[in-house]
Parts: sequence; C-alpha cells; structure tokens
Amino acid sequence: MPASKFITANNLKLHYLDHGAENQPWLVCIHGLSGNAHNFDRLVPHLIGKYHVLSVDVRGRGDSEWGPPTEYLPQHYVSDLAQTLDGLGIQRVTLIGTSMGGIISMMYAGGWPDRVERLVLNDIGPEVDQAGATRIQGYFGEAPSRFNNLGEVADYYRKNYPPMAKMTEDDLREQVKWSVKDSGDGGLAWKLDPAIRRPIRGGTAQQRLDLWVPFARIIAPILVIRGAVSDILSPRTATQMRTMHEGVAVVEVPGVAHAPSLLEPEALGALRAFLNL
Repeated sequence: MPASKFITANNLKLHYLDHGAENQPWLVCIHGLSGNAHNFDRLVPHLIGKYHVLSVDVRGRGDSEWGPPTEYLPQHYVSDLAQTLDGLGIQRVTLIGTSMGGIISMMYAGGWPDRVERLVLNDIGPEVDQAGATRIQGYFGEAPSRFNNLGEVADYYRKNYPPMAKMTEDDLREQVKWSVKDSGDGGLAWKLDPAIRRPIRGGTAQQRLDLWVPFARIIAPILVIRGAVSDILSPRTATQMRTMHEGVAVVEVPGVAHAPSLLEPEALGALRAFLNL
C-alpha cells in the first residue's frame, strides 16, 4: 500500500501517494482534469521495480486543498509541481502526465529542461482538438453534484469516459471511489472543488497558452501514447510533435479514445521499452 503524504506548496496543503522503492530514480504521475492520484494505482506495480513512484493530487482534486477559484490554471499547477519537487529534494525526475497532467508535465519540462529525465504524454500534445475540448466541457461542466451510491458514480464514468466503459464493474468501482466523498446526507459528492467546473473568465484566463513554446525547450526523450480514436490529440499534432522534437516516439493504442489507461498491451509495452522496465 502506498503512503499517503502531504506537502505545502504555494500555501496549499497538497496530497500525494508515495509508492516507495527508496534509492531508485524518481517518477511522478500527474492525472487529468477531473482525476486524482489513484488513477495510476493499477499502473504503479509495473513501475516500482525501477522507480520511486509518486502520484499527486493536483490542487482542488482528491485530498489536496482547494485553492483560490481564479488560480485553477496550468501555470499555477506547474508552480505547485515545481515547489513540490523542490520541497522533496527531487533534482531529476521522470514524468507521466495524462491529459491535463501532460500539459503540466510539458510546461515543467520546458521550464526546467535539465531536471526532467524522461517524459510520457498520455493522449495530449501542445494543441487540443476543439471537438474533444467541447465534449469535455459539456459533460464536465454539467456533471451532477450528488450521487445516491457508488453504482451511480460508476454509471457516470461509463457514460462519459469511453475507455472506462470497458472496465469490469469491480475495477471501475475501485477506481472511481477515490473521486467522491460522503455528502453528509447519505449520498456521495465529488471531492473536486466545484469552482474547477466553472470557466474562469477575463484576465490571465483569456491569454491562450502557446504550448509549442515550452515543448520546443524540452530536451528529455518523449513518449507520446495516443488513443487511435482520440478526439483530443489529433494525428496531425502527433506528427508535428515528431517533426519539432527528434526525441519523440509516438505509439497508438487501437480502438481507444481519450485517454488510454496505460495498461493496454500497446501502451504498457511502449512504457516498458521507454522506461527500461
């Protein structure tokens, strides 16, 4: 079992899971928009023979403290990551980022290129397809605030997260139980800060990030894992990533939408080769 730990970064108490393997190189896993540190529970056993693995709860998610509503932005998430790594004395790290976690990872790897050993981007690149962004904004912004039981939570994930629809009921419930908490009235509510579901308007939020800029500064080898039917990472963007950065390898997972679990044979095989597992 991982150790549940906390660290303070940017005046927020942030939670992470420490999967151990002391004296091994560091590897940090970062989840997607509505995810949490437990999203990587089934992947970690494949990693800990070679790495000291941490999986983090990004601010406002999981067991991390909620932040100011105006600061749920990539630049603040990256600053949190930087302070977390500094606080733990981690000088070199391998990053695995799914979706939003990949954006955080790209920005960190471009901002601190000498500190990233290897980078895995799970179904994300410097550009996000508008069709997928619109789809996610739809179900994410309109998610119910309360569920009667864990079965209803599982049904919500089956409906809105295509790869999770293929999971067994037991595996799905084991994963989604970490996304909710007791609502106080006999039901379940999201752990996620409701402010994250409300788009930030004006100011910094209106300044579109050009992620090709930090991507161009990355010097670490990069593995891109793409769901073959993803509506977030297009084949065109994946090709452009390979063109811009000679250290990019792209692996597609057949028949999978956004985002692969990383346990598919194609994804896991690519990870084993890339990370020398």
